[in-house]
Amino acid sequence: MERFAELKKAVESVEIVDAHAHNIVALESTFPFLNCFSEAAGDALSDVPHTINFKRSLKEIAGIYGSNLSLHAVQESRQQFGLEPSAAICFKAAKISVLLIDDGIELDKKHDIEWHRSFVPTVGRILRVERVAEKILEKGSNGTWTLGSFMEIFTDELKSVADKVFAFKSIVAYRSGLAINTEVTEKEAEEGLSDVLCAGRPIRISNKSFIDYIFMHALKVAQCYDLPMQIHTGFGDKDLDLRLANPLHLRNLLEDKRFMKSRLVLLHASYPFSKEASYLASVYPQVYLDFGLAIPKLSFHGMMSSVKELLELAPMNKVMFSTDGIAFAETFYLGAKKGREVVFSVLRDACVDGDLSIPEAVTAAKDLFAENAKQFYKLDVSSRYSDVKPPLSSSFQQEELNGSSKDVTFVRIIWIDASGQHRCRVVPRQHFYSSVEKHGVGLTCACMGMSSTSDGPAVDTNLTASGEIRIVPDLSTKCRLPWAKQQEMVLADMYIEPGKVWEYCPREALRRVSKILKDEFDLVVNAGFENEFYLLKSVLRDGKEEWTPFDRTSYCSTSAFDAASPILEEVFASLQSLNITVEQLHAEAGHGQFEIALRYTECFRAADSLIFAREVIRAVARKHGLLATFVPKYALDDFGSGSHVHISLSRNGENVFMTSGESNRYGMSKTGEAFMAGVLNHLPSILPFTAPLPNSYDRIQPGTWSGAYLCWGKENREAPLRAASPPGVAHGSVSNFEIKAFDGCANPYLGLAAIITAGIDGLRRNLILPEPVDGDPDILKENLQRLPVSLAESVEALEKDTLFRDMIGEKLLVAITGVRKAEIKYYSENNEGYKNLIFKY
Repeated sequence: MERFAELKKAVESVEIVDAHAHNIVALESTFPFLNCFSEAAGDALSDVPHTINFKRSLKEIAGIYGSNLSLHAVQESRQQFGLEPSAAICFKAAKISVLLIDDGIELDKKHDIEWHRSFVPTVGRILRVERVAEKILEKGSNGTWTLGSFMEIFTDELKSVADKVFAFKSIVAYRSGLAINTEVTEKEAEEGLSDVLCAGRPIRISNKSFIDYIFMHALKVAQCYDLPMQIHTGFGDKDLDLRLANPLHLRNLLEDKRFMKSRLVLLHASYPFSKEASYLASVYPQVYLDFGLAIPKLSFHGMMSSVKELLELAPMNKVMFSTDGIAFAETFYLGAKKGREVVFSVLRDACVDGDLSIPEAVTAAKDLFAENAKQFYKLDVSSRYSDVKPPLSSSFQQEELNGSSKDVTFVRIIWIDASGQHRCRVVPRQHFYSSVEKHGVGLTCACMGMSSTSDGPAVDTNLTASGEIRIVPDLSTKCRLPWAKQQEMVLADMYIEPGKVWEYCPREALRRVSKILKDEFDLVVNAGFENEFYLLKSVLRDGKEEWTPFDRTSYCSTSAFDAASPILEEVFASLQSLNITVEQLHAEAGHGQFEIALRYTECFRAADSLIFAREVIRAVARKHGLLATFVPKYALDDFGSGSHVHISLSRNGENVFMTSGESNRYGMSKTGEAFMAGVLNHLPSILPFTAPLPNSYDRIQPGTWSGAYLCWGKENREAPLRAASPPGVAHGSVSNFEIKAFDGCANPYLGLAAIITAGIDGLRRNLILPEPVDGDPDILKENLQRLPVSLAESVEALEKDTLFRDMIGEKLLVAITGVRKAEIKYYSENNEGYKNLIFKY
């Protein structure tokens, strides 16, 4: 496993608390889109396209929208999508769970804070104190204001919203600099107010004495209500004198005993004064740091340098992240994306240098992006994204995957049918990016009625040649083919019409039951698949082609691994390029048989990864002149191949399958036991989803480590459900369970949907497990129920089980059972038919 895979996963999966940002504007706003890339204004905007940030960021935005690489094409895509859909794309990719908005910037046609709640679970307000003061002064007559009358209203205004905002913010750096006079007198403030009023309207507070006075007063109110004060430091637009934005100017304030209990956040990494900010945070307990704006506005080297400088001295529990997103949803996406990349690189380097261990770096990543801010701003965070998979490929949003990749010729749009076969439509690149990525391609409704024996719909599926659906790409899965660099592939969902998912869509079935599990029990299923497969070579015997094993060595044979190393090395590298983590690989017990175990992840992503892993293994084998097959029983006299899946449960990112303080004789929590008991209870009905061919039951036999009897055991590999305690888990604790009756012909979305459905039933009914079977179940067979010995038996069990009809959907279930019955009929009449399955699975 890649040394930093755990750190990378933590960085990519953490849900960001964006602790400082601004409002988004309407599409028709006059605010220049070029301000996505720069703080410049006026004539200086014309030079923005020549900056590193512009060139890099435009590629990022073009990638997420699939547009051509030009400013015009990106803006056109924004218009075509519309504001809400494009914002949804950006925020989903950014994976922001909390958004705190400073709404004190006056932007043309800006949306109010409430509008943003459509995209982020938790949205709050940051109050800009100078803007509050200016609005108060604008309401009254210039001749009626005294310092006393103003301060009374100003104080009341601050106090009236103190329990409704998460922080105050000051832009004193913009107006008069950070050298705040903490001893400013009322007389000086009165004169300053007069100066402000004499300047006319619109009111703009810039007199140093007056602005220092209201800052000090606002800080007292904030301290009284235990609210933080965010302070702009470092660079910004040209309205700011950068010389006065150095946070070292704050020393008088920081030494003032009246404000020792204040909490001050230095925004924007104080760039280019990042080292100075780091020093202040290290010696003053009231100083905290935020590194928004520096990310993503600087070059990558500049971003890394700035964050490294912040962490040189500052305690890591005092450093927080924000996007400083403004006006355009794309700025939030860019901030989050580059933030993840920079933090990963900085923490990785710290590990390489020996400053941090990997577990310490993982904790730091979570703290920097979320945990520090949650505690600091006292956030009660709800999650929208815990059941949403991150992009399958870490390179999805890189240049090679966007629509401007001129060397891409074709895009493969992949779906998995009811028989578990991988199918694809291929479209030229230009057609994909101009139309297909948004609208999909047409496909016959019969596509979900096909069996392994025929490319026409089975008779009992209720699906015919009449009718058409759309397969629409899920762009979060789009990636370059590792074995054919000039092509891309993407997984697809099935729609009956725009915005309406087809009820036969396997991916939607998994989403539906996962949502039920989340809504009812606040649980997420994680899954990890083991891919067993044979490598076969072609030989001629008596003028006929036969496929024979790649080698004839034994289980975990070193010589087998040596022989297959060129293939396995390439498979491993290809999977890494797709951000699919391999945990183990070895030669299996069959002649020419191997296993590649994938790391567990959220179940939807696990299914996506399994499909791409199969594609990789088959393609690389083909490149080396071999045939890779996942058929359950390639040869009836040799070992079968499974796709065993390990299942665990998590809540808020924590494994809740294991027991945690509660008494449980099996080492698992009551939640874990109930879920597993539901799966055991419905296992015969699950088999048509996970063992979908008659050939599957040639594998599920006693004495073959495939689980032939209805039972479970602790670390019993002859039980169909094995409670597992892998290395690193406390002795006696169970972290997950393995389902052995899952093979490489199963549609993983349907298989996982069936497993979750059964688990939900177990949770609803608080089911308990029977006693585990510790020995060979075949010896105890008189006291155990045999699992179905044929596909016909398992289909019969499914048809009697009403649970799946209600949860999976009756129409989809009819199609599945219709396909299974077609398989039963064909293979009962064609005894040698299974031999052709190696070409399909």
